[in-house]
Amino acid sequence: MLRQVLTRLEQAHALDGASDRLQAAVSATVRPRPLRDLLHGKWLGHPLHPVLVQVPVGAFISAAVLDLLPSRSGSPSRSRFGSLSGFRSGSAPASSGDRAVTALIAAGLAGVAPAVMAGLVDWSEMTKDRRRVGLVHAAANTVAVGLYAGSLVARLTGRATAGKALAFAGLSVAGTGAFLGGHLSYAQGGGVSHAAPEVARVPEEWTVAGSLSSLPDGKPAARRVGDVAVLLYRQGDQVTALIDRCSHEGGPLSEGDLSDGCVVCPWHGSTFRLSDGAVVHGPAGNDQPVLPVRVRDGLVEVRRP
Repeated sequence: MLRQVLTRLEQAHALDGASDRLQAAVSATVRPRPLRDLLHGKWLGHPLHPVLVQVPVGAFISAAVLDLLPSRSGSPSRSRFGSLSGFRSGSAPASSGDRAVTALIAAGLAGVAPAVMAGLVDWSEMTKDRRRVGLVHAAANTVAVGLYAGSLVARLTGRATAGKALAFAGLSVAGTGAFLGGHLSYAQGGGVSHAAPEVARVPEEWTVAGSLSSLPDGKPAARRVGDVAVLLYRQGDQVTALIDRCSHEGGPLSEGDLSDGCVVCPWHGSTFRLSDGAVVHGPAGNDQPVLPVRVRDGLVEVRRP
């Protein structure tokens, strides 16, 4: 039943109108390439969004653990925490545990914005089936954030019980969002390197990819090693070998243009340095795998790293 629901969600064309409008808004808002590269995680060598979500997720789960612990009354004396304790004037001051939970929820909410920005930029350059799931994932997380914001307000106005109820409701909805995020990443391959599985299929032993003389100098060339497509780039007697399938969406890098020692994917413009496969510009967040290469008796050989 659950798999059927996910399949229907992937094929829910009714979501495309909202998805396309949001995609256009994200693309229009986040236009500078350096900012997009930052949010894609180019500087990390893998997507930034999964890293940033650890802040709100960790804070919210920690707050739930503390909420489940037996509460202890704080000192009845007035203190500098009185106005921040989360209670109206005249009510009992909050315990240190209450203050800790309030601080955790506030920290989690503060960490939402950068995680959302990175996630939206990645999402905006995915295929339609992934964007449908991602849209519902984002909607669930938006509801969860609203519930946590309500929880924070309730705690700051002395309604601790309501604050706990809203927080647990928020955690439940966030769990649904996390489930959809996992499906998006692991079942649909959103954000993962589409080049990485190819590396495992490259032979472990040195294997001939072609003759050195057959490779054009200063231009990319596609060759097959076993059943794996490999990009070979020759400069004189030096040859670099990269997996030919772009890590972003699997585009044929060997058909792309060269620019300043880099190859540009013809599908979405991801740019990789030929010397080491490092991603220079997104939308790819993952580096491009590089294969060991040698030239023996005029033959170019590659193997699995």
